[in-house]
Amino acid sequence: MPNSLYFVLATAALIVGYIVYGGIVSKVFGTQPERPTPAKTMADGVDYVEMPTWKVWLVQLLNIAGVGPVFGPILGALWGPSALVWIVIGTIFAGAVHDFMAGMLSVRYNGANVPAIVGYNLGNIAKQVMRVFAVVLLVLVGVVFVAAPAGLLAKLTPASLNLTFWVCVIFAYYFIATIMPIDKIIGNFYPVFGAILIIMAVGITTMMFVSGTEFYNSAHWANQHPKGLPIFPLVFITIACGALSGFHATQSPLMARCMAN
Repeated sequence: MPNSLYFVLATAALIVGYIVYGGIVSKVFGTQPERPTPAKTMADGVDYVEMPTWKVWLVQLLNIAGVGPVFGPILGALWGPSALVWIVIGTIFAGAVHDFMAGMLSVRYNGANVPAIVGYNLGNIAKQVMRVFAVVLLVLVGVVFVAAPAGLLAKLTPASLNLTFWVCVIFAYYFIATIMPIDKIIGNFYPVFGAILIIMAVGITTMMFVSGTEFYNSAHWANQHPKGLPIFPLVFITIACGALSGFHATQSPLMARCMAN
């Protein structure tokens, strides 16, 4: 089997999984299109702002496709076609379900964040534990989301624009995006970045097919990692955010407050 076919089958599985299993999950949750969303009932022009569906979709895509979900599968390519199996199974049955449930629960609880939702259902102690966990997670992820992009930008720009400069720029952006109404910064810039991400992914994939470039060194299931490390369980560690949902679920309430339906 040509190894490019594995990629085609994986992509098809994700699409079918979205349509079939996504429909099942939505039915189990009990989605009610006629029910007014927080964007309508709690509109405040700051956090609760109704935005077009395509914007919500692209912002959520970019919330999910951060440093970990992008770098993980890139590194995971070294594991060969087996990485595709994990990404497909993990995304359909775990990651996508987690993000969907976190977002839809937030819609049900008037745009509440994850710790608040936990508190509503499991009590105050669980709420406080979740808050501590969320703060620790935010600090750890925040460091990565600042250091990794800053380091990359420092390599792509003149020497005068060093790592420190880009760290300051990113922190400044974070601050401005946080205090401004969600539709002013996040609602305008994120969709553009999300569209760029899609264009890059489609463009690279298309050119790999056109140029006849192999997706993997071979189509065999044997480990292709140069250090000969075992596929299992390391593939789950290498491709964590690319198949499971962790930090991304904390971002779902942002869009839960902006959904028109």
